[in-house]
Amino acid sequence: MRETSGGATVASYGPHAPEPAGGRRRATLPPMRGIDIERVSTWLVKEVDGVEPPLHFELIAGGHSNLTFKATDAAGRRMVVRRPPLGHVLATAHDMSREHRIVSAVGPTAVPVAPTLGLCEDVEVNGAPFYVMEFVDGVVLDSRDKAEQLPMPMRAVTAEHLIDVLADLHAVDVDEVGLGDLARRDGYIERQLKRWSKQWELSKTRELPAIEEVEERLKSRVPVQQGTAIVHGDYRLGNCLVDPDAGRVNAVLDWELCTLGDPLADVGYLSVYWTDPGQVARRANDPTAAGGFPSMADMIERYSSRTGRDVHGIEYYVAFSSWRLAVISEGVYARYANGVMADESADIEQFKIGVEHLAEAALAAARQLG
Repeated sequence: MRETSGGATVASYGPHAPEPAGGRRRATLPPMRGIDIERVSTWLVKEVDGVEPPLHFELIAGGHSNLTFKATDAAGRRMVVRRPPLGHVLATAHDMSREHRIVSAVGPTAVPVAPTLGLCEDVEVNGAPFYVMEFVDGVVLDSRDKAEQLPMPMRAVTAEHLIDVLADLHAVDVDEVGLGDLARRDGYIERQLKRWSKQWELSKTRELPAIEEVEERLKSRVPVQQGTAIVHGDYRLGNCLVDPDAGRVNAVLDWELCTLGDPLADVGYLSVYWTDPGQVARRANDPTAAGGFPSMADMIERYSSRTGRDVHGIEYYVAFSSWRLAVISEGVYARYANGVMADESADIEQFKIGVEHLAEAALAAARQLG
């Protein structure tokens, strides 16, 4: 689903791999961490209509949590295979069946997602459950450099469609699409604070007093939840496939953190990845630092107009989102440091520093809440 270059791991399905000159078949193929090429290929051919072997696999670069692979069959059909990370993770996280269910349910709505093709819960196939989607064309705007390739007139158009899609997501009737029992509907912030404070204790690699202070401040100021919606949990340009010529979101990606709860949490989270005109970017993977995008205040106002929700308390959700992202990032850093991620080229020191910056940003925001 993401077209990326540089650092991608590439391999082909052994039993059907083309023979080299001289007619001698290769005895072995390079292993690919996170995917059993032969078994997954056999499953795809059997379970997904129209798949033609041999298959060619690539690890799609950029994922720091669930592992995502592009699979291309002999006819050029492209699919996406998604599985959990390789290391120890929170027990309720990275549930492929759950993620497959969410994407399948959202598919018929106005929210653009990649059509699902199948789910494999048999761990004998690949060591962990995985699911398969159609490949969707588009650009993932996960850096300033990528955003600079977006035509200037399309930047504001893209941003407006991004916030409109979020409003559409929060308008989905959870019962109508069969997700009414996905999670509890109330107490979203309380549940999230409990979950991620526990995760911090399980994954932290050092003490960061800012994390504990922000947690206490957030617990003492929990806002009243405005209704219940599907909360994506990681909503940003870096988790969308964008058509750069039309300025539209072709597909929303990475639903692993999705649940039911307070819709303003998604708005606050988007703010963490947004740089207002004239400001310095706080995150390297914030594409809006390229310029030409609306201010976050304008985005929030558009969201409020579309949904009718009161957004005056959004500062709380920005502080909460920075804190939560710091905890999530620490888990990613810990997995890289322990060597259980498929991408071995990552600069793990930057992950460590990033956690500290997020913790400090969360603390600064939390102290402004009064």
